[in-house]
Amino acid sequence: MNPSKEQNFTKDSVINMLPFLLLFLLPALFAAELCHPNDKAALLAFKHSFSNPNPNPIPTWDPNFDCCNYSGVKCDETTNYVIGLEMISDYLTGTIPTALANLTHLQELRLHKIPNLVGEIPPAIGELTNLRYLEISWTNISGPVPLFLVNLKNLVFLELQFNRLSGSIPPSLATLPYLRVIDLSRNQLTGPIPESFGYLPKTAEFPALILSHNKLSGEIPASLANLNFSSVDISRNNLSGDASVFFGKGKITTEIVISRNNFEFDFSKVSFMESLVILDISHNKIYGSIPPQITEDTMLQSLNLTYNRLCGKIPTDWKLKFHSEGWDYTSFFHNRCLCGIPLDPCK
Repeated sequence: MNPSKEQNFTKDSVINMLPFLLLFLLPALFAAELCHPNDKAALLAFKHSFSNPNPNPIPTWDPNFDCCNYSGVKCDETTNYVIGLEMISDYLTGTIPTALANLTHLQELRLHKIPNLVGEIPPAIGELTNLRYLEISWTNISGPVPLFLVNLKNLVFLELQFNRLSGSIPPSLATLPYLRVIDLSRNQLTGPIPESFGYLPKTAEFPALILSHNKLSGEIPASLANLNFSSVDISRNNLSGDASVFFGKGKITTEIVISRNNFEFDFSKVSFMESLVILDISHNKIYGSIPPQITEDTMLQSLNLTYNRLCGKIPTDWKLKFHSEGWDYTSFFHNRCLCGIPLDPCK
């Protein structure tokens, strides 16, 4: 073929293909502009609210690019509104920016492992009424658990663990209709567990209650017996009373951890759910014998009954599916008069 003709053929081919190339490229070009201006402005205001020595603390958040492609940002695939924000950073310094309130479609907010995040949880969080998941964890925020969280009627997960929150737990949290996880562990909270927590709406099925490592005190509310918890961890507080409210045949609880409190009740009267995987009642004043029914809990994988006032013979013939080697002395020692394998023989 003549070189000039070949050159013309190539040029003609490119020209002829332009409409088809544009057909494929235009959607991509338009897709880059789908970020809603208000959402982008809110995200950039969030970024610039921090008093960082680094002038660009979140370098991937460039105003020239689609905010739906920013790291930690999730957009709705249909509306392109920002519905999720997850931030993990050792470098952000300052308070939680009020600009978050302008992310009006936000459903998930996770501020995690930001050690230089300080101050209180701002009222702007209470304006995010579409939130389903709120996590502020492993930070240095302080102040109370805010009363305005009750405005978040769609909230399912409330996780405020590993912070410096203080004060009492707001009883009004129990009015949130869909709340499934309450994790306020590893703070400096004081006062009792609210009685209202025993009356969570039926729409909040099988809630998880995690309040460990605080300074809570007072008697455990009898109303908690009303609930079928998925898991309970209220360890390392100064709580007292009858924590047998968490037990009961027919419940679906997989984890009960009530260790290092001042609970005092007759363990022999407890009935066990078949779903139990982890049981830790250690370091309390719990008395009575170990109910033989516990051996029917085939799912049990972790057992700690130490440092109590239990007596009697340790049951045998455990029907364990996942702990076939059975229990050693570390599950039972330092009780008033427990005996039998794996402890000393009964006299």
